[in-house]
Amino acid sequence: MNFTIRAATKVDCKDISRMIMELALFEKMTDQVKISSEELERDGFCPNPLFECLVAEVPKENKSKEGFTTVGYGLYFYTYSTWKGRSMYLEDLYVMPEFRGFGIGKGLLSTVAKVAKEKHCARLQLSVLDWNAPSRDFYATRGAQDLTVKEGWHLIRFDGQSLDDLGNDAQKK
Repeated sequence: MNFTIRAATKVDCKDISRMIMELALFEKMTDQVKISSEELERDGFCPNPLFECLVAEVPKENKSKEGFTTVGYGLYFYTYSTWKGRSMYLEDLYVMPEFRGFGIGKGLLSTVAKVAKEKHCARLQLSVLDWNAPSRDFYATRGAQDLTVKEGWHLIRFDGQSLDDLGNDAQKK
């Protein structure tokens, strides 16, 4: 199947938002999604964007059952490692189920990696749910290392009340 990968534009935010919800449904976490397409536009297409995104498109003759031609995306942002320097974090890599197996996911991942190398990033990092064996295998067959197993790293998060409480502690000093 023919497809193209290109940098996302503001116009793509509605499709990206739709696919974010599809990914959340797959991950059984739709209640976690609070972002709107307008927020994606604001945060990704401003003078100092907080993320960059690639989209995968198929020709109109191969559109989805629902009529979509934008069928995948890779959303990433830059981080910094005090050990390695510039780094990239791949927040989401998603291809609509009916378009999997045609090389679109590999194309998105490879293009994200190419951007990382062009930006002189030392590494590309991402997270995968423990039960998502197909995705873990997809990344492993392309050379990814599972740092949970290899180095024992744990992903830690502050959000909601815990983030509020932590931020409020700074104000008390």
